[in-house]
Amino acid sequence: MFTTSSIIDNLSQSEVLEYKKLCRSLKITKKSDKDKLDIALIALEKLEIINKNADNEYSCSTDSNHILAKIRCSSKGYCFAVRGKNQEDIYIKENLLNHSWNGDKVLVRIIKEGYKRRSPEGIVDCILERTNQILLSKVEIINNDIYAIPIDDRILSKIKLPKDDKKYIYKSENKNIVKVEIDRFPIGEEEGLGHVIKELQLNNNEELDTDFVLSKSNINKLSNDNLIEYKKIEERERIDLSDKNSYLLKSWNSDNSPMLPLIQVEQGKNASTKLWLHTNNLAERIDLSSKKSLEKFFNSFESLPLLSNWQNYLSKGIRNVCEFKQGEKIQAISLCLHLNSDNEITDWSFHLTLVRCSLIIGSEHTDALLSRKSKTRISSRILKPLKAYIEDLDKILEISTSFRQRHLSEGKIEIPSQINKIESLDEFFIHNPADYSKGYFEPLKKEDCQTYLSPIIYEANLIWFKHSNQYGLKSAGYFLKGLDYINANEIIKYSELVDNNIELNEDGNLSFSQVINMCSDDNKKRILYKLLINEFKENEVSLISKNADSDESEKLFISPWTLPEYDFTNLMNQYCIFNMIVSGKKSKKNNINELNIMESNSLNLVDWDIFNSSIKRNIETLFNKFVIDKLNEYKNKVTQYKYNMISIKKVRKAEKLLGNTYSGLILSVQSYGFFVEISELNVEGLVHVSTLNNDWYEYRSRQNLLIGRKSKKSYKVGDEIEVKIIKVDILKYQIDLELT
Repeated sequence: MFTTSSIIDNLSQSEVLEYKKLCRSLKITKKSDKDKLDIALIALEKLEIINKNADNEYSCSTDSNHILAKIRCSSKGYCFAVRGKNQEDIYIKENLLNHSWNGDKVLVRIIKEGYKRRSPEGIVDCILERTNQILLSKVEIINNDIYAIPIDDRILSKIKLPKDDKKYIYKSENKNIVKVEIDRFPIGEEEGLGHVIKELQLNNNEELDTDFVLSKSNINKLSNDNLIEYKKIEERERIDLSDKNSYLLKSWNSDNSPMLPLIQVEQGKNASTKLWLHTNNLAERIDLSSKKSLEKFFNSFESLPLLSNWQNYLSKGIRNVCEFKQGEKIQAISLCLHLNSDNEITDWSFHLTLVRCSLIIGSEHTDALLSRKSKTRISSRILKPLKAYIEDLDKILEISTSFRQRHLSEGKIEIPSQINKIESLDEFFIHNPADYSKGYFEPLKKEDCQTYLSPIIYEANLIWFKHSNQYGLKSAGYFLKGLDYINANEIIKYSELVDNNIELNEDGNLSFSQVINMCSDDNKKRILYKLLINEFKENEVSLISKNADSDESEKLFISPWTLPEYDFTNLMNQYCIFNMIVSGKKSKKNNINELNIMESNSLNLVDWDIFNSSIKRNIETLFNKFVIDKLNEYKNKVTQYKYNMISIKKVRKAEKLLGNTYSGLILSVQSYGFFVEISELNVEGLVHVSTLNNDWYEYRSRQNLLIGRKSKKSYKVGDEIEVKIIKVDILKYQIDLELT
């Protein structure tokens, strides 16, 4: 089904577009859909968002005073239209939302300019795209009518239901939440209409948690029928490396977790090394050359962990033909790194290869390798079967460690992941070597072999950016922001966690490593890590290209391509690599002196376009702002889903321990109370200020503490206290505590 957003997106890609071509682009054939399109076009024209000429051709208005934004509402009813980076949010009064909901993409018109510290005010003129097609709700009777009341209190509407849905009336003892499909969104004076499609009785029913959290995060469960299928690959010349040993480092437990690359080492003379990274050749198997195939991905751009398995964004068929299986020959897309005796990268090249997985290395293997006292004597029961491979494995671990040490010396930082004490969440806490959404690394851990894979693929992803950017090709990835320094004001808030001898540099800043080293208590150090993590903003996927008018391509950027089954960003970049290998121009026209454009030493010798016009069009289909925006929207949903899945399992754990008393540490202090971590359970809960009935407590934001007016008793970050679990709320993922 088309949306207002898809109409504008199609019109923005052409100067003018005929009505019939617009219908074809939107895949509209039915008369009823054309009637809806006509209504939308008339409305957009009246709002001066689009123009129509005498030849019945449409175009986007160039002088429109409308601003593209997303609605963000708080639980207290305050709503803002959020614009792009470094642009001020626009305040929207409830009566000017025009039934737009939290998360909706809208066009906003400013009706009152901002001044001093006040935000500009605006009105929603057009809802481009709805973020919610399914609502999690409680069913209630209001004036003899049946309504769905969204459990998300940021959605300021109710949906009228059929009389038959009266049987789903909410009962607190059952926690029977329903999934409501929207039949008609509220418009003008008309109420929204919908119907119940599923009931979730959540009370003491953990089996429904995944469905509940996915729905709350607006993520659809995927069936294999909705996923793109693979194609046969052509016979191409490949380097046959199948007689060489290649190793798969894998910590994820699930059989259908994202496919990981193979590592191969060839140790040469003068302590030089060839390090090969072999990736699953998905870009060779998937047709990404048309909008039709691209649209298949719009429901899912990323694989995500459930509990016992993963939800993959690619089909089982693709996995079956591309997976590295031990002992089997298979095609790959590979990067060869040339390293000197100090494990520094001197050259690189990309290739099509034929490889074989010799051994799957698990975390028990890296643990045994790194724990043994002597490298020459193999006595471990785990290592004896690996005796023939140990020299290679030692070298791989050495290279990985060298890479990481170099990254840290360049100013990058490490922050340990949270400790997990809930077995069902294990897959969520195993290191994901493809995740670049945060500005820090997870430390190398012998108990998790994927942490040792991470520095190698990090270098491989950096190299593709360098390679593609030198040739003026577009890539998708992440800006590596300089986050080694944080504002001293944030440290002052946590001053009780660190020693008092704080020395700032001339800019009034303090490095992360300095802060951590000043914290001597392990429990307080763990809290400090959590607090510092909150200072990092999520790093969104960006589109980058070499542009003489912009300095962005000069910034440090990483273009992931090594785990294409993990997310679409990796697949896009691998697709570009594959096209460059098979279709890239190796010389100027009529020039017989060809270059290998996939080698690093060719970068300064090429002054021609790598791709012809046909390949360029295919690449442009992927590498554009519309796709990147869609991808980031989905990634934000996945981030929220993972956080909520961990939260609900912690609440379930606390639910079984109601009334128990534990020792805890204060994590953060707010005006309404303070959050406490029960380290024994690894859960957090809130002590609300209303339960502190022995005094009147006031909040002092500068010192980040609550203090009693009479007793002068204070509660601050890092304090150790005794608390009792008094209440849990599954729907809000909330644990309530009180002091004992």
